[in-house]
Amino acid sequence: MASYKLSAIVALLCFVPVYAIAQGEEPFRSHSDPVKIAEVTVRMSDHGPVVFLQAEGRTIPIFVDLTVALSIQSALNGEKLPRPMSHDLMHTILDAYGGKVTQTVITLKNGTYYGALTVAFKDQVKVFDSRSSDSIALAVHFKAPILVGRELLETAGKIPEKEKGAEL
Repeated sequence: MASYKLSAIVALLCFVPVYAIAQGEEPFRSHSDPVKIAEVTVRMSDHGPVVFLQAEGRTIPIFVDLTVALSIQSALNGEKLPRPMSHDLMHTILDAYGGKVTQTVITLKNGTYYGALTVAFKDQVKVFDSRSSDSIALAVHFKAPILVGRELLETAGKIPEKEKGAEL
């Protein structure tokens, strides 16, 4: 019962639709070997904030809103903002109840990135469907691995040129 309440609180606080996926199902399974993202960076581009997921000499760009970009950047820098943002609050709540993000898997379907956020709470592990940006932000806050399929890395990942865009 307590884990159900925690899941409900977590879903409400994210301000995004989040649906628990039944245990044992793996709807986000990649058709290729998983690759662990080695580095996450945030930059401003002409089109807005972008998160770069880097692994094996390739970079996957994911455009995010400014609030999520600031949340990710502050977590990467170990900074505490004057007031908690949604991801900070989620981190604090999960921590307080003994929960933690253990990993996220980023996939691409029909031109949209998805996140499958794995949360461990006591003796339960649940996977939640989320926006890729929220999933990345929470993984960064918990220092949890971010995974992508090798196929995604090879098709959507770009070989980086010279650094473009300003840091946040």
